[in-house]
Amino acid sequence: MLTLSNLKSPKGAHRNTKRLGRGQASGQGKQAGKGHKGQKARSGGGVRPGFESGAMPLYIKLPKRGFKNAPFKTVYAIVNIGDLNTRFNGEEVTRESLVTQGFLNGINKRRPIKILGEGELGKGLTFKGIAKFSKTAEKAVVAAKGTIEGKKE
Repeated sequence: MLTLSNLKSPKGAHRNTKRLGRGQASGQGKQAGKGHKGQKARSGGGVRPGFESGAMPLYIKLPKRGFKNAPFKTVYAIVNIGDLNTRFNGEEVTRESLVTQGFLNGINKRRPIKILGEGELGKGLTFKGIAKFSKTAEKAVVAAKGTIEGKKE
């Protein structure tokens, strides 16, 4: 039976660390595996990824084409319908109420809000100033006799 007292690592699972700078007999004496002088032998030495010894690096040589949307994409603060159902009782759902109830924190306080349809909504809530709703969330709000006022981007 395997117990804590007779646990053992499998063969080859553990290797001893290199003991650098401990003399010639250690097998890593003299230059400690760094060769003779040069940039790579210095502390903190070495070249950055993509460096080609002063030649024009490949990533600069290659043409840059197309459009990248990443700097312009809109990131939304996401809230699920099911979570709202637990903490709201028929009052308005606004940015301020979501912050006070603890749904939005950090950078999400400033981001536009998107309501997703995960979970059940049993109360008719009024949504004001919310940027986006998923189709399932919108259906759930209408089914629960709630209203969506003034969607804003």
